[in-house]
Amino acid sequence: MGSGETRVRGLAARAGGWSARHRWAAVGIWLLFVVLAMGLGSAAGRVDVKDSDQLKGETHTAARIIEDAGIDEPLGESVLIQARNGELKSTDAEFRAAVADVVRAVEGTGQATNVTSPYDTRTISKDGRSALVQFDMRGAADTAYERVEPVLKAVEGVGKDHASLRIEEIGGASMTKQYKDAFGNDFQKAEYSAVPVALGILLIAFGALVAALLPVLLAITAIMATMGLMGVVSHLMPMSDTANSVMLLVGMAVGVDYCLFYLRREREEREAGRDPRTALRIAAATSGRAIVVSGVTVCVAMAGMLFTGLAEFEAMGLASLMVVAVAMVGSVTVLPALLSLLGERVEKGRLPFLGRRRRARGGVDGTSGSRFWSTVLRGVLARPVVSVVVAAGALLAVAAPALGMKTQQLTLDQEFGDSLPIVQTYDRINDAFPGGTEPAEVVVKARDIDAPEVREALAAFKEQAISSGASRGPVDIRVHEAQNVAFVYVPLVGGSDRDAAGASLEKLRDEVRPATLGRVGGVQAPITGQVAGSHDFNDQLVGSVVPVFAFVVVFAFLLMLLSFRSLTIAVTSIVLNLLSVGAAYGILVAVFQHGWGASLVGAQGVGAIVTWLPLFLFVILFGLSMDYHVFVVSRIREARLRGRTTRDAIAHGVVTTAGVVTSAAVIMVAVFAIFGTLSMQSMKQMGVGLAAAVLIDATVIRGVLLPAVMALLGERNWYLPSWLRRLPDLTHDEAPEAIAAPAPRDDRGEPLRV
Repeated sequence: MGSGETRVRGLAARAGGWSARHRWAAVGIWLLFVVLAMGLGSAAGRVDVKDSDQLKGETHTAARIIEDAGIDEPLGESVLIQARNGELKSTDAEFRAAVADVVRAVEGTGQATNVTSPYDTRTISKDGRSALVQFDMRGAADTAYERVEPVLKAVEGVGKDHASLRIEEIGGASMTKQYKDAFGNDFQKAEYSAVPVALGILLIAFGALVAALLPVLLAITAIMATMGLMGVVSHLMPMSDTANSVMLLVGMAVGVDYCLFYLRREREEREAGRDPRTALRIAAATSGRAIVVSGVTVCVAMAGMLFTGLAEFEAMGLASLMVVAVAMVGSVTVLPALLSLLGERVEKGRLPFLGRRRRARGGVDGTSGSRFWSTVLRGVLARPVVSVVVAAGALLAVAAPALGMKTQQLTLDQEFGDSLPIVQTYDRINDAFPGGTEPAEVVVKARDIDAPEVREALAAFKEQAISSGASRGPVDIRVHEAQNVAFVYVPLVGGSDRDAAGASLEKLRDEVRPATLGRVGGVQAPITGQVAGSHDFNDQLVGSVVPVFAFVVVFAFLLMLLSFRSLTIAVTSIVLNLLSVGAAYGILVAVFQHGWGASLVGAQGVGAIVTWLPLFLFVILFGLSMDYHVFVVSRIREARLRGRTTRDAIAHGVVTTAGVVTSAAVIMVAVFAIFGTLSMQSMKQMGVGLAAAVLIDATVIRGVLLPAVMALLGERNWYLPSWLRRLPDLTHDEAPEAIAAPAPRDDRGEPLRV
């Protein structure tokens, strides 16, 4: 074996070596895997999360009762009829005529059933200026938005005939339709634009079309395979559209990153004078191993979502875990085969205006690397104490606003602001009929729903719901005798004020229900609805925070300990990642809760962080942060094993990885920032939080804090107590590779070919 070769025995190195020797077989197996996964997924079909599985608690119980009874609840709609000035009242002839016209127009469409007049249901506001015509959409609730257009047009026509009145429709079907018309393609466009954005950045990074296409193509094939696998796995754990979107986001990020790490190392070794075969072996043994360690750590982090008990989170966690695992396997198997097949042709399609990419010289350790980061690192290593104090202090200051974080499920006006006309209708109805658009729904199941004691209990519940102050009415009861089920709809005092509505809900659950329905044996009466769902979701989410945090942190710590055989590296990894996540939280609170710079991202007036985001961000960011950390620390450890001092190894590792980490971070930030441009505030928060965290992680954390802390620790970076040395050794066991002298270069900086 030549002096320039590496004797490799690690898993990633063996996989890369086999793929390079069996190039067509490796490519063929990968393509077959992708095709089979997609085919199986298509044949199996995807099972989506059901309403009854979304949450635990009362919301889950209510959904299960409805599902078991086979009741397909129709989607309800309301038409607001409201005087534009204080003169008209519901008792006036013109107002009554408008109500009659609305009822007639809605019934005439043939799409509505159970159309009721406000004079029959007493859905007239206290001031007499507003009234609600209510009805149900015919057909399945989940497709009602497709049939609501004729009704909307009919209501609009009546409004034109009564200029002195405001006549507007709102409900599940009309809201869904307006949302889909305005933003239905918004999220999809963001997903599709991620690919050209990533490709454009890679073109600049590599300067060659073929080299830029490889990471994107591998990421896309990994995503395609995972989509198929999601269909198969969904029969064991249901999936969702949200899980699919998160999978695409994570898959594009890690898929491109892993290939970027691998490809950059292979090119670097060739530029240093290695022959293609040796360069590929070294890349497999070093970057390949870093990808495996990072991938496993990210998978563990994503698995943390499985501990929430929330079906949507479990689906997102499993889908993300799967795409990371697929991208990781693809990077260490098919990528070496492709690089071996392409050889020098990986430089094909070079962009003339970028010219030949020349390696920067003059790093702080005498090796090649980034000029900018060489300069930064020189100052960091010269004054590590000052660097740690300044960088850590700045990040703690950025994270400080997170201490006052307020989380809640965003209301319609918070989520969309004034961008949807229906938001104004929502506000007007809530002002006139507090809680009317989001009533609590009591699902009553009895052995005999017509039994006198059950009827009396229902009547008592209706009366006490109002007398207790939880509702101002009207309370509507619908009985399904065949199924022995009744639905009680209770508008909550508080309306769109979630805190006040939550207090009303608690009063119903803790006081009214036990005193009425709770006294009848054999009766179940879980309370569900929008407010109840948010309440139960928050309770379950809060209860899962500690187990999820503990699982992710403990297992990430163990993986780092086993992968680097250093207690110090494991501890600093966790601390730096937590600092990065904390800074992201602080930015979110500052922008979206306090409104500092909110106008720059179109987030005025939100005033809160959406409930699910902090836990989601923690899991995603903790996993993705490990990408950079493992890659940089692996390079530092590699240099240390070759005999460099710890200080020189730090300089070498940080500077030589700065280019690839910067490119990877720019791609991630750009992709995540796309989601920050969407109209939904929850998507803005997710995009801004992810983009800010990745930017901080790749610059302040990896470029300043990590080298400064490691420089201060010195040889203690590699400390492993004797009592831990019996732990399994997951370090790569290839022999330290001889540092070959670079091949002679011509005046353009290119290796001379002999």
